[in-house]
Amino acid sequence: MYVCFILKIKFMSKKLWKMGLLSVLKQSTVIHLIFAITFFTTGLITNFFQCLLYFGLRPFSRYCYRKINYYLCYSFYTQLVFLIEWWSGSDFILYMDRNDLEKHFGEEHGYILMNHSYEVDWLIGWVLCERKGILGNCKAYVKKSLQYIPTLGWGWKFSEYIFLERNWEKDKEIIRSQIREFGNYPDNISLLLCPEGTRITPQKLEASQKFAQKEGLPILKYHLTPRTKGFTASIPYMRDKIPAIYNMQVQFNSNDSVKPTITNLLLGKRILGHIYMQRIPMKEIPEDQEAAAEWLHKLYEKKDRMAESFEKTGDFFATSGVAKVNKITLKRRYYSLINTICWTVIVVVPMIYYLINLFLSGSTIYFSIGIGTIFLFYILMQKTIGISKISSSSSYGTGELK
Repeated sequence: MYVCFILKIKFMSKKLWKMGLLSVLKQSTVIHLIFAITFFTTGLITNFFQCLLYFGLRPFSRYCYRKINYYLCYSFYTQLVFLIEWWSGSDFILYMDRNDLEKHFGEEHGYILMNHSYEVDWLIGWVLCERKGILGNCKAYVKKSLQYIPTLGWGWKFSEYIFLERNWEKDKEIIRSQIREFGNYPDNISLLLCPEGTRITPQKLEASQKFAQKEGLPILKYHLTPRTKGFTASIPYMRDKIPAIYNMQVQFNSNDSVKPTITNLLLGKRILGHIYMQRIPMKEIPEDQEAAAEWLHKLYEKKDRMAESFEKTGDFFATSGVAKVNKITLKRRYYSLINTICWTVIVVVPMIYYLINLFLSGSTIYFSIGIGTIFLFYILMQKTIGISKISSSSSYGTGELK
């Protein structure tokens, strides 16, 4: 018994040591640097091939271009999915009708209306899309300025995201032409719209509530008043191409000690998201633009009740009046893990070999330039995956909103 006890103590000590080592590695700047270099380098490689295909193949065969671009995007995007699923061990719980999940979501073109309340809600949405096998064809409405950001922004440009200029006459035409193109895609796409236009903050919420009160619109507690123009302009071109709208509500428990931020994901801290998803057939959306705008406001009243219910009870359905649906847990796939490991080996091994040769050559200038370049990559990666922070600027409280 004494020997067994000693062996058990040794086993537990070894296990704790490994856990402690893993925790140290997850918070190590060197490891973050490796991730940054891999992410940014693979992004540039992806952008290079996207550029070649965009100008060399797309004019002759948009079908083939989009088919190949799907896999390029998937290989790049899954590195951020790896950050959530495998690096931080984060996950989500899905609340959705199982029949809609299995027979419709991912099996048809979908138009997703999502709240934008957190830094990483869009990443949690990417994890859901990855597990349904549609990550490579995720699209969104985004600011035009984001297309100039290296890697993600460039990749979105080559992937035909809808870039808006905040000029209604121009944006109306952009929306019309892009949505018509989406109907011709060889694989199913998911088009994301955050009607609030920006991530919520206390200052923006106050400005939004004042605006809603002045205009006689519903006053929301947990969301900004949705902007309806982009939505109502999109619907007429979707009716024959996109069969359903998906109402997506993402929430995190505000009492959790680990907040849903990109920094915490990089540090390997686990978060748990809750996603409510409802499929709404396109035929249920009014054809008249004013009626469609009113429909969107009513949807956001529902989303606000669900957010309030979750904040107060930890349950979407307790006080919201929304019909309860069962929890669904989707199993994570190994593709993001394998993909990230392969890219890390391809990028990091030659880099280390090159740095060692520079160091052995005795040229301190070249070696310093090499090290400086690596840290520059790290800074660029932080800026790039912090893209949701960049998009948080808003016109709430200014004349543009009026």
